[in-house]
Amino acid sequence: MTAAWRAAGLSYNRYLAITARTVRRCLKEDKRIAAERRGEMELRFAKWESGKQGDVKDLAKANAAAMAEHGS
Repeated sequence: MTAAWRAAGLSYNRYLAITARTVRRCLKEDKRIAAERRGEMELRFAKWESGKQGDVKDLAKANAAAMAEHGS
C-alpha cells in the first residue's frame, strides 16, 4: 500500500513541512511564536549537473515558491 503523501504526489520532506506548519498553526499564541522561530530555515542548496555546481538558492524561499506553485 502506498503512503497517502506519496499517492498525493508529495515528497516525504514536503509532507513533513506541511504537517509541521499545520501543527504550529494550531498552537496557542505564545507557544506558536516559539515553535515558528524553531521552524525557520537558513539553509542553502545548489543543484549539481555534470560535476558543476549550479546557482545557490535559499531553501526557505525555494520551498515557499514551490508551495505557492502547487497551491498548498
